Amino acid sequence: MNPFKVVFFLLAALTVTNTLTAQDTTQYIIPGRINSAEQQQKPYVVLISIDGFRHDLTDKYNAAFLKEMREAGVQAPSMRPCFPSLTFPNHYSIITGLYPSHHGLVDNSFYDAQKNAYYKVSDKKAVEAADWYGGEPLWVLAEKQKMVTASFYWVGSESHIAGIPPTYYYKYNEVLSIDRRVAVLNEWLQKPAATRPHLITFYFPQVDHEEHLHGVDAKETEQAVHLVDDAIRKMAVACKATGLPVNFVVVSDHGFANLDTTKIIPVKQVMELIDTSLFRIAGGGTMIHLYAKNKKNIRPAYKALKNQTGFKAWLVNKTPRSWMYRKRNDRYNRIGDIILTCAPPRNFYFGGRKSLGAHGFDNRLPEMQATFYAWGPAFREHYKIQSFKNIDVYPMLARLLGLKMEQPVDGSKKRLQKILK
Repeated sequence: MNPFKVVFFLLAALTVTNTLTAQDTTQYIIPGRINSAEQQQKPYVVLISIDGFRHDLTDKYNAAFLKEMREAGVQAPSMRPCFPSLTFPNHYSIITGLYPSHHGLVDNSFYDAQKNAYYKVSDKKAVEAADWYGGEPLWVLAEKQKMVTASFYWVGSESHIAGIPPTYYYKYNEVLSIDRRVAVLNEWLQKPAATRPHLITFYFPQVDHEEHLHGVDAKETEQAVHLVDDAIRKMAVACKATGLPVNFVVVSDHGFANLDTTKIIPVKQVMELIDTSLFRIAGGGTMIHLYAKNKKNIRPAYKALKNQTGFKAWLVNKTPRSWMYRKRNDRYNRIGDIILTCAPPRNFYFGGRKSLGAHGFDNRLPEMQATFYAWGPAFREHYKIQSFKNIDVYPMLARLLGLKMEQPVDGSKKRLQKILK
């Protein structure tokens, strides 16, 4: 079998692979964890990610509750994701304050030479292995400082990073209904003060699912936006009923772009331009990594690829500086020697159903911009801010929760300071 087929065979959309492979509905609870007396006095934060919720979808589809709450609290016109604008790298950047090149998840699929192994979002064993993840997720920081946390899904939350998962967590599944998830949130917040989580992460995949299948402008996408908007309303109502000072932060990992299925780039044809036996290959629909088995083969392959129509070839040290995606940035040596990228409405096609929407493109594109809203007793009211990078969310949340950051981060400690009362 051609080497690139081996790598790409299971790289269906995240929407499909997670649904098929992760149906464990158990709530995992780490025994013996309690909030210290000091932490019991801290605020509460519910951090919600709406996968693929492009910066303009609230207005485009009239998400009534989100419109109401962003007006009452804090809103930005957009939030810039990290490059690549993919799900796993950006969720982990939000929760660590680090660029993908610094925390190690440089793509949804990549190769690690030191491990001689591939990381793929479809590989549950890899996803749950802590040694793939650098940085210090916010729940690890909190638990180390005796603050109880909970997670209804987030990249890394089931991986026991630094040996410290959230006190309460679920492995990713799409079996549990939204109403059940809201009920669990309510149960967590009704626990005694000693065991009640102060940081809760929540994840909604529905909008991303429909955009991949039907595109940004589809009725199905609109329905998914309304479904999530209503779910967040239910969450807010449940939290208000507890009487606790609960703060909400709503983000997305990236935006979305429509694709033109007549302009796809067949990966098979691309790979025929080089000798694939000389490279290890990973990536997906918007970016491909070529890892040379012998460095002498980099230049000839790059020469064969660099002037082709429909995609762009980059040497790893020549990528745009703003991506923070060069060899010198690559702390775990996981970025390919040659990177192939494309721009919407094109994407790399390696068989199967043709997607009508995608992300993972240049994070500077308007279509890739993400969402940020926040409201609650800790946040200023009726306050608008300029666009910012998603790595700035981590230091803001640490400050809100009164946690002392123990590792350097890439996000600014000052940029979002003004949104807090």
